Amino acid sequence: MANTAQARKRARQAVVRNKHNSSLRSMLRTSIKRVRQAIAAGDKSAATDVLQKATSVIDRVADKKIIHKNKAARHKSRLASAVKALA
Repeated sequence: MANTAQARKRARQAVVRNKHNSSLRSMLRTSIKRVRQAIAAGDKSAATDVLQKATSVIDRVADKKIIHKNKAARHKSRLASAVKALA
């Protein structure tokens, strides 16, 4: 357990930050799943629309350093190429 006032405060802040970061990570995963579902359904127009929203979410999460910028780029690239591959 934290012994100093500063350490107690940092522990409190860590709990709040962890909850916030977990929420953002969950939002990221959900947006990626929505794109994959649209791709699996074979609907290119819906997949393109959902991809645009997911790209925004991925960029926001990467800007906050919840995930690394290269991981964000990799997700966007793979999703975009999968949507492009739809007939």
